[in-house]
Amino acid sequence: MQAYEFYAKPENGAIPIPEHYKNLITEDVKVIVLEKPPWKFNRDEANVRRKTDLLPPPAIKTKGFKFNREEANER
Repeated sequence: MQAYEFYAKPENGAIPIPEHYKNLITEDVKVIVLEKPPWKFNRDEANVRRKTDLLPPPAIKTKGFKFNREEANER
């Protein structure tokens, strides 16, 4: 199951799907409607996912970690 998130303004009782999702969403979907957030946003920017949104944060602490290519190749 894949999830897509975007902001849209209902038009005549229908919620338009952004162009870049139309070919991805081809099956039946479950729709959850939330009210407009209290902050202002640019709809075009809000509908574009950033690469950082695609991966969850690491489950281990990586602060100060130094990658050693030779050690990695030995393993």
